[in-house]
Amino acid sequence: MLRIHFDDADLARTRLAPAPDPLFEVAASMHRLQSSRGRWAYAGWYRAARRELREQGLERALRGVLLPMYPRAAYYPDFLTPATGVEGLEAGLEALLATPSQRVAEEVGMLDRLIGAPGWAGRLAEHDVRQEFVRVLRAYYGAVVVPQQERIQARIEAERAVRGRGLLHGGVEGMLAGLGPMLRWCPPVLEVAYPRQTQDRDLYLNGRGLTLVPSYFNWGEPVAFADPGLPPVLWYSLLHEPAARPLRAEDPERSLANLLGRARAVALRVAAGGATTGEIARAAGVSASAASRHATVLRDAGLITTTRNGPAVLHTLTPTGASVLRAAQARAREESADAPG
Repeated sequence: MLRIHFDDADLARTRLAPAPDPLFEVAASMHRLQSSRGRWAYAGWYRAARRELREQGLERALRGVLLPMYPRAAYYPDFLTPATGVEGLEAGLEALLATPSQRVAEEVGMLDRLIGAPGWAGRLAEHDVRQEFVRVLRAYYGAVVVPQQERIQARIEAERAVRGRGLLHGGVEGMLAGLGPMLRWCPPVLEVAYPRQTQDRDLYLNGRGLTLVPSYFNWGEPVAFADPGLPPVLWYSLLHEPAARPLRAEDPERSLANLLGRARAVALRVAAGGATTGEIARAAGVSASAASRHATVLRDAGLITTTRNGPAVLHTLTPTGASVLRAAQARAREESADAPG
């Protein structure tokens, strides 16, 4: 377990990243390629990624250069996922290139002691070798992560909207309390599930605050830097959900689906509690762009209203929409009561 210790200053400086961290998504996606854990959630991406890597001639570089540096293990070098990565791919790659050679050598040495590093890895301390490594990273990112960008961004925006509601209701502590299931807020400590082979450790923020970064490709335990002296960052998994189930007889959407269509009926029901476009997309089993179109139709019909907060939007029912949903729910209850027992 990792125990992250907060004081009042840390709570004031804790933030949720506004966008995905490209270099961490690179690392986490490589772990998905190396493991069958959670494969159901990435099945389509896995097939497409393998095809793209093969067609772009990157399979050899993946096996010989990238995967050995990003093992699916308790440790890989911190410099590969710099804290500035949350500012975008270019900022992350610039920070990777600017890492002091001594630090690169120390972290590669730690990788070699703990997991085993390829023989050439020590040369990453040389700037020219690191430039070539960055070239391979950029090609991999374009082939494997970029095709998922729209889906990743939609999921991140949905997560931010949910955490924002926790922040409104309970402040930063309310946001931290809702991060589960692998993070537990026990004031003033955030307990983080860590791999079993990793020893328990404590991270004292000491007024630096914490940057929380939701990750699309991370599966399972959250990830933090091994070096406690680096800026505190915690990457954690988004919850992935199975494909949408078929409508059942008792579902209120069943009658609405005949009028609105299944996806819009689901969107109306989800909006009853307030929902982002990403949340509607997941509930209805459609793409983010399709969910946005369905929300537009419902809004034009006067059934929902939409509030924008930066790049994210929150959809809620209008009084008319609430009446329509209540009528459908009442109809479903009547049909259930009339059904032969």
